[in-house]
Order: sequence, then structure tokens, then C-alpha cells
Amino acid sequence: MSNSELLARRLQLIGKAALFYDPPVQIVRGEGVCLYDETGRRYIDMYNNVPCVGHANPHVVAAIEKQMSTLNVHSRYLHGGILDFAERLLSHHHDGLEQAVFACSGTEASEVALLMARHGTGGRGIVCSDATYHGNSNEVFKMSARPVADPNFRSIPFPQTYRPLSEGASGDELTRSYLDKLQEAIDSFAENNIPFAGLFVCSIFANEGLPDIPEGFMARAVDLVHKAGGVVIADEVQAGYCRSGNWWGYETSQFAPDIVTMGKPMGNGLPVSAVVSSTELVSAFRKNTYYFNTFASSPVQAATGMAVLDVIEQEDLLARSAKLGEYLRRELKKMQEGCEAMGDVRGCGLFVGIDWISDKVKKTADRAGAVDVANRMKEKGFLLSNAGALGNVVKIRPPLVFEQEHADEFLAAFAEMLTEIN
Repeated sequence: MSNSELLARRLQLIGKAALFYDPPVQIVRGEGVCLYDETGRRYIDMYNNVPCVGHANPHVVAAIEKQMSTLNVHSRYLHGGILDFAERLLSHHHDGLEQAVFACSGTEASEVALLMARHGTGGRGIVCSDATYHGNSNEVFKMSARPVADPNFRSIPFPQTYRPLSEGASGDELTRSYLDKLQEAIDSFAENNIPFAGLFVCSIFANEGLPDIPEGFMARAVDLVHKAGGVVIADEVQAGYCRSGNWWGYETSQFAPDIVTMGKPMGNGLPVSAVVSSTELVSAFRKNTYYFNTFASSPVQAATGMAVLDVIEQEDLLARSAKLGEYLRRELKKMQEGCEAMGDVRGCGLFVGIDWISDKVKKTADRAGAVDVANRMKEKGFLLSNAGALGNVVKIRPPLVFEQEHADEFLAAFAEMLTEIN
């Protein structure tokens, strides 16, 4: 079936759902870091962190098939698999995170985390960034509204150094300017008799555009939140599982959260998500809710999650993420010297953002330019996208099994694309 026929059928059956690229790509097969269209053309996937150990990874597929052919039931029966997975998952986190609650999506994990924070503190007020996204349920999506309209939520400017809150500010002065905004939000809850529950952020501010964060901001933000009686929730759905060059984005941003949400890469495509926290906070959540999720904590979820961890550990994908991510940024920064549109090259691990601009002095965001880059690179066989608060950040986030040869192939194509647009 042709793309035009598929588009017409899609519109008729599921409406105007989101699509990448113009024209869009019809994908029929995936293997490793590669995706293939209906003609057999290969694309290198530079966007998807869901298949973190590669599309159709044989070890993960075998684990799913073996467990599904043996047993798959909900968690109201005893089985050891989910306990083994929880124990292994927790071993990668800091010592204060002691228990796990499983779900199926990042949105569900965010819902659990909100309830955990609110029941654990007795508060309701949540502070988030002004360009965040933590899921699409009714309560969670309130954090993504612009402006945030619900009285139980406050948004603050996300911390960044490229377009700083205070023009000309840097170092400690810039850090304090963002901390002042956090304190104002916390004080606002008190002024309106809304008890404070906590701060909810992506550890590396991925949806905001992967900014370089003012030094010490997150650790000092944690102190402010704790002083006010709240907890800190770290969203690791994009930042975690070695994506940032550390196991967790909170390690990269140098802070210790009270609650952590995880999702996308945990099941390499099978829906798996989780929340981890202290025994105290999980107990408060369990006591005050009757949380049960039919498809969470299943033997198949456990087997899948264990298989993903196997691949990450056995192939040392943590080291690969750090090494190749640094290589990509270094080479892209060399290209930046000859390209006025590349305002800033930044990121961590195998997560790179290029701030696309139309004016280098004013740092004017060029969303259309970033979209054009994604479309041009698609034509060259590389799938990436645009993101960020202004939609102008070229987003590069390949599976963790990305290799040196893929990086070199991408960089050559990117340099060729720059020559064309210049």
C-alpha cells in the first residue's frame, strides 16, 4: 500500500494523529539501530530511546517469547520474577531508593509519583518547569499546560545558560536567579494555603531542549524543596538507562531525588515503567491508595526488563553512551564553527541537542530550520527530530547500541547537509 493510501486510511480510522517528517516514512522492519521502509531502504534511527538495546534485539525477543509461552498473569499471584527485576533495578539507584512500584507507561509512572509525593508529604502543591512534559493523563498533563492553570501546580523557568533568565548573569548569580524563582513558587503555595508537596522535573530537562544547567542548581533546589517539607521527583523516562552517560540523569545533574520515574527504554518496546522511592514514601502510597495495574508487575514485564539489563551490562552500553556521545558533540562543535545556524551544541551521553537559530547575536530560535534539518536528514537516511521549549532544537538520541561506524556515517551526512543549506 502506498504512503498516500496509508495516509488516507489512517485519517479515516484514527484521525489526525501525530506524524514525523514531510512526507512521512512507512516503516516495516527494524534491526539494531536501523529501520527499513516498504521499499527496503535503510534508515539509521537517531531518535528513538525506546529500543535502547536495538530494534528487535534477539536476547530481549527470546526472553519475551520464552516467558509468554510459559506464564503471564497479573501480580495478585506470587512469582519471583518481578522481585528479581525490582532488586536488580534498585541496585543501580542510590541507597535511599529502596522499593519499586511497576506500571506500563511513563504517564502511569508520573501518576503514581504524584500520588506518592502527595500522600507522603500531606501536601498538594507541585512545582514543575515552564516547558515540561511528564505524560498525558488529566492530572499529569496539567504540568504541561501553558500557562499552568490548576492552583495545585506552579511552573518556573527551566534552568539554562544559553538563554539565561538574567541576561549577562553567569555562575552563582545565575544559579541563584533560578533558585529564587523556585522559592517564589513554594512561597506562593503557602500564601494561598496550599500545602507544598514537591518539585517534579526531568533530571536533564530533555523536553525543555537539553540545556546546560547552571552549576549546582539541582542540588541546591533539592535543599530548598526539603526545607519547605517537599520531595523531589526525578523523571528518568528520557534521561535514564545510561542515556546521559551515567546510569541516571540525576547522577549527571548531581542530585539525589526522593522519587524516580522510569519508562520508555525499560522494556525495549514492551510497555514497562516503574517508580522507585524510599520504603517510607512507598508505604504511604500503598496505605492511601488501592493501586493495582493488570499488566504491571507481570512475569513477562519482569523477563523483558531483566533481558534489557542483561544487554546493557554485558555489552557495556554505559561506557559506549558516554564515549560516542562525547565524540558526536566534539565533531558537531567543529561543524558549528562554520555554520551560523548552529547556535549551541550540547547534551550528555548519547543525547545531543543542537540549538538551531536564525540570528547568532540575538539567539533567535529557528523552529522551521530545525524541522528542515530533520526532513533533509531523513532523505539522507537518518531519522531525527526537533524538540525544546521553542521547537528549534535538533534532537539526536539513537539506541544505545549505536556504534562508531554509525556515528561517522551520520557525521558525514550531516556535514553534507550543512553544505547544501549554506
